[in-house]
Amino acid sequence: MKAAVFPSKIASLGLPSGRFPLFFRSPALSITTTPCRKLTGGRKGIEGLMSQSPSSSSQLFSSLSNSFSSQSESELPQVQLPSPKPKSPPPQLPWLIVGLGNPGKKFQGTRHNVGFEMVDALADAEGISMNTVNFKALFGKGVIGNIPIMLAKPQTFMNASGESVGQIVSFYKIPLKQVLVIYDDLDLPFGKLRLLPKGGHGGHNGMRSIIDRLKGSRDFPRLRIGIGRPPGKMDTANYVLRQFNKQEQEELDYTFQTGLEAIRIMLLEGFNKSATFVNTQKSMQQLS
Repeated sequence: MKAAVFPSKIASLGLPSGRFPLFFRSPALSITTTPCRKLTGGRKGIEGLMSQSPSSSSQLFSSLSNSFSSQSESELPQVQLPSPKPKSPPPQLPWLIVGLGNPGKKFQGTRHNVGFEMVDALADAEGISMNTVNFKALFGKGVIGNIPIMLAKPQTFMNASGESVGQIVSFYKIPLKQVLVIYDDLDLPFGKLRLLPKGGHGGHNGMRSIIDRLKGSRDFPRLRIGIGRPPGKMDTANYVLRQFNKQEQEELDYTFQTGLEAIRIMLLEGFNKSATFVNTQKSMQQLS
């Protein structure tokens, strides 16, 4: 094999044998390669080299495996999933507190209107405006503690009170257990209160109207305010439309204070505790 002929300038560099420089356009850069190790032994030498490859590969994989297994869990990358958003509680349905009576100045201060007066006392104590006319009633909204309430005084006259109450309950989808009706009761001594979870109308036309409008359901609480029986042979209709004298009004003010406290207990601590407070003589003794 003939030797390659190089230009005279390159041949005169006197490069050492066994090294073959590669020249690029930039004279400052050169890459030298080292000749490969000569394999000896012919075919046996090649086979010997190949026989060493599996051992070397297994050592490499073993080394990588040991490297990963030696890492602690804290050193491994951690994937954090987004925490689920907490579900907000459903909105609390309001209580509806209804006082029964007849509209107009003619009936103000009469026995049949003690339900109106109880609601007025509650509105004044809690700062709730009752100037809005809605659902055929004087209407107001507010809160006691953190409990939303609605106050209503139906303006339909007593015997049609259910027209107003039925509309409010239906529109706001109020559970009947959260509808408190306050009204006068001939069968209770004057000034006495009685809180019950349910019951009939007891001959009271306003309550009869409400039960009819609630599809016959009687399962709603009621706060009865005693006005006593008429004296002698006085006609009942005339008696319930009589106004209170000064002494009766003073006694009734204590009754309203007891009623206010009973309503607060019912909303904030539960019906049973309120009924215990109202339906015992202790409540009147505490206020005296």
